[in-house]
Amino acid sequence: MNQDFILYGMQASLYTGKARAYMRRNRIPVTERGAGHPEYMSRIYPHMQRFIMPVIETPEGDIIQDGTDILEYLEGRGLGLEPLFPRDPVTKAVALLFQLFGNEGLLRPAMHYRWNFDDENLDFIKVSFADVLPAHLDAAGRSAAFDHASGRMRKAAMAFGVFETTYALIEKSYAEFLNLYSAHLKETYFLLGDTPTIGDYGLFNPLYAHLARDPKPAYLMKTTAPLVWNWVERMNRPEATEEHTLDDPQVGLYVGNDIPETLKALMTYVGEEYAAEYSAHVDYTEQWLAKQGANPEKVKAPLGRGIGFAEFKWRGEFISSVVMPYRFYLAQRLWDHFDGCSDKDRKTIRKLFTETGLTAFLAKRPSRRVKRKNYHEEWA
Repeated sequence: MNQDFILYGMQASLYTGKARAYMRRNRIPVTERGAGHPEYMSRIYPHMQRFIMPVIETPEGDIIQDGTDILEYLEGRGLGLEPLFPRDPVTKAVALLFQLFGNEGLLRPAMHYRWNFDDENLDFIKVSFADVLPAHLDAAGRSAAFDHASGRMRKAAMAFGVFETTYALIEKSYAEFLNLYSAHLKETYFLLGDTPTIGDYGLFNPLYAHLARDPKPAYLMKTTAPLVWNWVERMNRPEATEEHTLDDPQVGLYVGNDIPETLKALMTYVGEEYAAEYSAHVDYTEQWLAKQGANPEKVKAPLGRGIGFAEFKWRGEFISSVVMPYRFYLAQRLWDHFDGCSDKDRKTIRKLFTETGLTAFLAKRPSRRVKRKNYHEEWA
């Protein structure tokens, strides 16, 4: 390859982490630029008509936006050294579930631990945000731009259900996740075996950029869940390694009849944590679609990527969160995989998902599909 890929993103960006880690682990030549880079502002932003990351520019000049689309594009070009998708149909369904949950279901702890601990985090975050601020700004301009950007992110946190009344619940929920994932990582290097899959990359988004880098949650992860911290480092590692840190490491990936109890416990957590929210979003979307008539509008302002707010019961409390069609864009991969499986494999997947409280993610779907066109979500 005569020219590197170019990755436009941000060290502190939740969604950039997935693309960066995949390219590092698969040793794909890449140059990373902050989204405040002059080339992004002069060429990429006008082309996409939105400020969003991550974005890659290929050696041929093609522009791909969205972490999942980037991984699938690179995998499709045969650039992956490790298979992104398990061959076993049951394990692949689990991987696609965790891609969705990691991307979207861990946003409350990610946003809470970034934006509600200014004494510990704020100076670090200001440094981390520097690579997305326009290069021409002076000190006063950078300060004003950071205040504007961080203000938007604080509002986004509330859109995901992060309020003073939910802080304690979020912290309890995240502690449970760390305990469950730590227990699982005592037996395996990655979520599904000895190589990362799309499920790992989904989890990596929040667990790296927000929860393993920002000072407050980084300390929490290191001191209460060191195995999760080690997994984060392993996901970001470009060099080949021969580890001997597990007594009996998993060889290869799990298969359908060999899903360990630690992974089932983690799946049960996903059902308890995210199924009610997911279901409420489907119900809200159906009502919203009915009001739009035959041609639903593109998902744009005033709610950005959202179309409204849905209420659901979470840990005994009623809260609401923004409904984003992008989540269905991810969930469609699980639906399509499940629908394309043999009767035998569908029966096995359904049994596993029923056992772990996850049937909503197979059966509950909006009546319209979501597609991405010109770097925006639209209704098919």
